[in-house]
Formats: sequence, structure tokens, C-alpha cells
Amino acid sequence: MRPHPYLRAYMAGIVVPTLFLLVATTSYALFRFYLEVPSQFVLGVPAPPLERMIMFPMAVVPNLWGTWNMLYLKLRGRLPLSLAAFGALLPMLLVPFVITLGRALDAFHVQMAFALPMIPVGMALYYLVWKFAVGFLNDEMGIA
Repeated sequence: MRPHPYLRAYMAGIVVPTLFLLVATTSYALFRFYLEVPSQFVLGVPAPPLERMIMFPMAVVPNLWGTWNMLYLKLRGRLPLSLAAFGALLPMLLVPFVITLGRALDAFHVQMAFALPMIPVGMALYYLVWKFAVGFLNDEMGIA
């Protein structure tokens, strides 16, 4: 299975966030529709419906992960970074992009001052996920 390495890299990249968002959406639907817990009770503050905030990352994040994995495959010979370190760079682009796009589409509003301190935490989590999960999937797809 050697042809189409970029397609295989994209497929390996989208698996982890897709599964995570599937679990998040299922748990949200369980609480919202079966247990009838309102969105404001979960967050504790008045907020727009969570449906808008869940659908936004479902569209953007898996595609971005797949594209990021394809970019790593393209640059890995010229880049002195491991897959985990390259994956850890993604939150530095993802957080400002999501906040800006969320504001532009009027999906949600998060102040940049509150989001920027979360980037190092996101980078640490992404490092681990890219090292173990995406690295494993790349190896299984034969592109490691």
C-alpha cells in the first residue's frame, strides 16, 4: 500500500479528533436530550446554545489535523522536528484561528487574553496525542 501517501497521512490525521468529537457530541446529546440538562447549567453562565460551539470544531479541527499531518509528511526530510513536536505547534495556530473565525461567523466570543494562557497546555496535550496516537496511526498506514 505505497501509493497516495498524502491521502493516507490525511486519513491518519483526522482519526483522533473525529473520535474525540464523536464522544463529545454523544455525551452532549445524552445530557441535553435524554437527561434534559440545559446548556447554561453545564457552563454556569448565560451562553449561546452549545450546538453552535460543537458544530464549529467538528468542521474545522479534523480537517486541520489531517492537513497538518500531510504537511509534516511533506516537510519531514527538511524539518528537524519530530512528529510530536510538529503536532505541538498546531495549537499556536489553532487557538487564534478558531477565536477569529468564531467571532467572524458570530458562533462564539472568547477573549484572546483568556485563551492565550491555554496555548502551552494545549501544546503539551497535543504533543502527547501526536506522539502516541497520530504516530501510531502513521506507522499503521505505512508513512512513519
